[in-house]
Amino acid sequence: MKKNLLSIAVILLLSISIFAQKPKKLTSNQIFEKVQKLNFLGTALYIAAHPDDENTRLIAYLANKVKARTGYLSLTRGDGGQNLIGSEIRELLGVIRTQELLAARNVDGGEQMFTRANDFGYSKHPEETLKIWDKEQVLSDVVWAIRTFKPDVIINRFNHRTPGTTHGHHTSSAMLSVEAFDKVADSTQFKSQLKFTDVWQPKRLFHNTSSWFYRDKAKFEDIAKDFTKFDVGVYYPLKGLSNNELASMASSQHLCQGFGRLTTRGSQTEYLEFLKGESPKDKNDVFSGINTTWNRLKNGGEIGDILYEVEENFDFVNPSKHIPQLMEAYSLIQKLEDKHWKNIKEKQIKVIIEACLGLYLEASAESATAIPNTKIGVNFEVLNRSDIPVELTSVTSTIDEKDYFKKIDLSKNKKINFKQIISLKSANYSAPYWLHKEASLGMYTVQNQIFIGKPETPREVTVSFNLLINYMPITFTKNVIRRFAERDKGEIYEPFEIVPKITTKLKDKVLIFSDDTPKKIAVEVKAGANFINGFLSLELPQDWLLSPNKVPFNIAQKGDKQMIEFMVTAPKKQSEGKLKVVATVDEEKYTKEMVEIDYNHIPKQIVLQNSEAKLVRLNIKKEGNLIGYIKGAGDAIPESLRQIGYQVDEINTVDINTKNLKKYDAVVLGIRAYNVIKELKFKQKYLLEYVKNGGNMIVQYNTNRGVNVAAPFTLKLSRDRVTDEFSEVIILDEEHSLLNYPNKITQQDFKGWVQERGLYFPNIWSEQYTPLLSMNDKDETPKLGSLLIAKYGKGNYIYTGLSFFRELPAGVSGAYKLFANLLAAGKEK
Repeated sequence: MKKNLLSIAVILLLSISIFAQKPKKLTSNQIFEKVQKLNFLGTALYIAAHPDDENTRLIAYLANKVKARTGYLSLTRGDGGQNLIGSEIRELLGVIRTQELLAARNVDGGEQMFTRANDFGYSKHPEETLKIWDKEQVLSDVVWAIRTFKPDVIINRFNHRTPGTTHGHHTSSAMLSVEAFDKVADSTQFKSQLKFTDVWQPKRLFHNTSSWFYRDKAKFEDIAKDFTKFDVGVYYPLKGLSNNELASMASSQHLCQGFGRLTTRGSQTEYLEFLKGESPKDKNDVFSGINTTWNRLKNGGEIGDILYEVEENFDFVNPSKHIPQLMEAYSLIQKLEDKHWKNIKEKQIKVIIEACLGLYLEASAESATAIPNTKIGVNFEVLNRSDIPVELTSVTSTIDEKDYFKKIDLSKNKKINFKQIISLKSANYSAPYWLHKEASLGMYTVQNQIFIGKPETPREVTVSFNLLINYMPITFTKNVIRRFAERDKGEIYEPFEIVPKITTKLKDKVLIFSDDTPKKIAVEVKAGANFINGFLSLELPQDWLLSPNKVPFNIAQKGDKQMIEFMVTAPKKQSEGKLKVVATVDEEKYTKEMVEIDYNHIPKQIVLQNSEAKLVRLNIKKEGNLIGYIKGAGDAIPESLRQIGYQVDEINTVDINTKNLKKYDAVVLGIRAYNVIKELKFKQKYLLEYVKNGGNMIVQYNTNRGVNVAAPFTLKLSRDRVTDEFSEVIILDEEHSLLNYPNKITQQDFKGWVQERGLYFPNIWSEQYTPLLSMNDKDETPKLGSLLIAKYGKGNYIYTGLSFFRELPAGVSGAYKLFANLLAAGKEK
């Protein structure tokens, strides 16, 4: 094998930047690694519950050292977590975390899959988890994933034998994996799947264990003697990275969960406990006894003879030298009887052929978006940077099934540009497929079996470049994208999206009316095409009043917006309902809001949601008006407080001082403020001085790991939480002013809460604090730390782990009343 004399900065391809969406351009080192992977015919599947549950060290090791096709099945998309980089929660957070998982797999070399399970938040027992999820549906999705991915080896992240000792989702993922292992080969199980795939039997099932699961290092070391184990700290000279570094970089893609971390190096052992199937004879090889060569396939030996020779004599300086052999192997792969491996190896070898030729194939739309039933200009760029003869015979637009014949010889390094107009007559809107229909608490609704498990919606607008390479036909299919440049950012690649003709947007998703005074409601109308006109109206519950009933709009330019205002009057009595926005254009109704999610570390995402808001007529009293809010990890509470008439200033950390704080009726710290704002520890003295001088300070939840909230008296955070939003809440001191002024708080105010009661409650506090509420999950001891208040000097210090960051944006009336009381602490007459 020739030595590689080139120094490749692979790390540049793995970094987090605005270029996260650029197509991969492989170096010789990377091409060679893909040839190695092409010659390994073994598959491993890792199974856990959430994004960031996966062991990136093991996935990276299997994908890069072993060269196995390696997948991660995350049962959920992490919708129920918190967000440290923005205000998106629930479904929008799930979209972000899906893309972060794809970014992680792009680094560690794995593939990504999901089930339809909805992450409904923390669960303490798999019994609850599987009831809310609909066990049979999620089990069928796990079976489907195994039958379609066809792993030889399955590895569970969590232990299926310890229910109730960790997150219920975690244990459930392992329990479902174990059950699926026994059902995937049974043709009587989930028979409808067999229209699209075949039964399959993995060879073995492992649990990826460690001393953490045993809580006893000495005991674990004794038991681990019988486990499969290997050092995952290996070094990859072709990458200039160790496996640990690669894994750290993959894990660091989970930025919304605060997983950015230092890279690590050096020896590290991973352990696999054998659970089921054929036990491996070689304890250091998960594929022991499994044929992972080309001889695994009928007529595969002939392909192997060609490709092993390419691997053995790979030319790093001129990889195009191998094109004749690669095209011969490609032709033989096309004839394989095993359709599963044929599809996998065809995809892999085409990537290698494209890279060896230095082919650049691009279809860039003239605009980033378009609407259905229109036409779009697409600019093509085709370039062959090798000496190998290549001819572009035609280009096929898959959306309208149209062929554009070219018959152009692609001379070395001579760029070919041309433009075609593509019809979007049959195009559907671009949006995450699992959000097309309304979800239940525990499940997303996906009726298309082929879509189940896919990380994202397959792109409809694609083009196929039909080539002759060495006089042999081959086709490369590419998504139509949008490539452009900005002066302060450089070259940018974005997905090409199909959007509605009109979308609308309400600023607030919850509209709170504290009395029957008419409130101005502004609606943003955005055009998806030029020259759009129509009427906008609002649908309200029966006892609500609207003026005017409809308003015309006329927007000349695509992407332009028009603001339209209505006056809405609430009934005199307490009431709840939905406000729905309806735009009518040419007698067709449009009811969607287009949400754009744009972060540097993931591709830009478009999500279509119902354009609507929750209406709440709330009999609420307030005391005080000017609130200072120090944002933590991102929440929408300031907007929620403005809804009920407070003036809210969002305070920058540098502006925290005695003089600036003095004017506020209350100062509120957002969720995880002490976790994410390092400067707070230097500003705490000013905050406590504000309280001492008569101020009212409210601190919302922080995680307990490595944080000091520096409360005025002893206060220790714990992992105590109450996950059942329906759990009984007992008021400990019914006479306390915090539960009576200015609003009387009763049991009724704890109805209608969403996802949870609260989290990370303190479990140790000094006598200066008064606990006001007691709550607990089923079969647990009462938790008293959800709401604590202490007098400090002339003011009040309040610490609460109640999940106001979920309840206020959800329009929970009782949560608003209770929060108004917290803001009014010390102001009772």
